[in-house]
Amino acid sequence: MLWGIAFFNYADRQAIFSVFPLLQKSMSLTNLQLGLLGSAFAWVYGLGALFAGDIVDRVRRKTAILGGLYAWSVICAGTAFVNGFRALFAMRAFEGIGEAFYFPASMSLVSDYHGPATRSRAIGAHQTSVYIGTIAGGFFAGLIGQVYGWRWSFIVFGGLGILLGFALNRWLREPQRGQAEEIAVSAKLPFPDALRMIVHQPGAVLLLGAFFCANFVAVVLLTWMPKFLFDRFHMTLAMSGLTATVYVQLASMLGAVCGGWMADRWRAQRKGGRMLVQMLGVLGGAPCVVLCGMTQSFSWLIVALIVWGFFKGLYDANIFASIFDVIRPEARGSAAGLMNTIGWLGGGGSAPIVIAWLSTLYGLGGAIAAASVVYMVAAALLFSAARKVEAAAI
Repeated sequence: MLWGIAFFNYADRQAIFSVFPLLQKSMSLTNLQLGLLGSAFAWVYGLGALFAGDIVDRVRRKTAILGGLYAWSVICAGTAFVNGFRALFAMRAFEGIGEAFYFPASMSLVSDYHGPATRSRAIGAHQTSVYIGTIAGGFFAGLIGQVYGWRWSFIVFGGLGILLGFALNRWLREPQRGQAEEIAVSAKLPFPDALRMIVHQPGAVLLLGAFFCANFVAVVLLTWMPKFLFDRFHMTLAMSGLTATVYVQLASMLGAVCGGWMADRWRAQRKGGRMLVQMLGVLGGAPCVVLCGMTQSFSWLIVALIVWGFFKGLYDANIFASIFDVIRPEARGSAAGLMNTIGWLGGGGSAPIVIAWLSTLYGLGGAIAAASVVYMVAAALLFSAARKVEAAAI
């Protein structure tokens, strides 16, 4: 059930990127304005996640999940009725508010169904919904926009999300907090105390920095790859949206399953095992990002997207499982919320604009390739996190 909700969480946010050329033509938008549309969602999503995480630790997580689903689906459908850049910018920002509740609530929920022995595999399986949702949002939004106009893309995805919420209202269940690890959680932790718990864990702080970097690179590819393919290889909207997502996301599905399995095994042997799997993911992805931006060969681009997607999956499967290794159950909603705040408000919020600016100096391909440097910073942070966590366990 969570898989289905996460599918629409990502399909809705990805849909706009595949209709960038239509929006640019119909509203006479610049590349910078398109970048701002990508950043608008990330800024509000990231800022909202901080408060959503605190709320999730205090209310029924089922209520937070379904309430967010209804909110972002209605806003997504409402985007179809706006005219002009300012209104479109506002709707993209508002959609981030609804979506901010999902991951803090759902990851906290999963952590109470799965303890350390199976947590990475469970979150890795859930993560496959992100990839399928991104593919669907990229391809079908482009296809619908190409045939019926960009407005219908938002109506279709928003409407289907609302219907899903009605269907799952009865069946989604709430586990007891801490049940997977048999940890008693007797009181709601005040938000300032939860934040202090998180920032006083050096490993958690380093993981937050790594997510900032990793999400920066991910948002670069998700935001700009459809337009890059449209411009360089003269694809249709539907094919550029599909190509930009399908190879990366399908390979990421395999990577997430492998990454979950590897991380659970490595975690059984050493406490920093999950973080080392994540480090492997960003190190392997860095040269692929360079190749994506610089190659003039469509075949090599596809190879780079596939390999990058696999390594991305290794990292993604352990985003929340890693930080839950150092944070107690009563603060896990806040930890997931803070992670999304750092990753999306900082990394995701800056990536579309930074790449838009760099594209004016080096071209869009060169700007995309430059993002690989950020992956190398993430690798250093993850290695340091694993060392800190293992030193604390001795």
